[in-house]
Amino acid sequence: QAQLVESGGGLVQAGGSLRLSCAAAGRTFSSYNLGWFRQAPGKEREFVAAIDRSGGSTYYADSVKGRFTISRDNAKNTLYLQMNSLKPEDTAAYYCNVVILLATPPLGSGSWGQGTQVTVSS
Repeated sequence: QAQLVESGGGLVQAGGSLRLSCAAAGRTFSSYNLGWFRQAPGKEREFVAAIDRSGGSTYYADSVKGRFTISRDNAKNTLYLQMNSLKPEDTAAYYCNVVILLATPPLGSGSWGQGTQVTVSS
């Protein structure tokens, strides 16, 4: 399975934008459905967005629909999450992972990485 490393987090004011990246090592990146998850302090990890192998289908949690966009570049072995109109409640550590799309919501199925911290100030 591809190893995934998240980056791009930071501190941003409410209403601002960030773009997260998830770089994959290995030659099988395009074989996997992928997704983003997040975990806020004291809360369970939750699904944010997912994308199928080809990038043709995307899925979003209701809380981010219309504000976040997931995409992938299979040639660069990279997954992205464009986050616009950020809110303080989006503050969390964000993780990418291989996902099981048949589950509702999609479930992460691989090992969890270090994540990247996103902090949104009000």
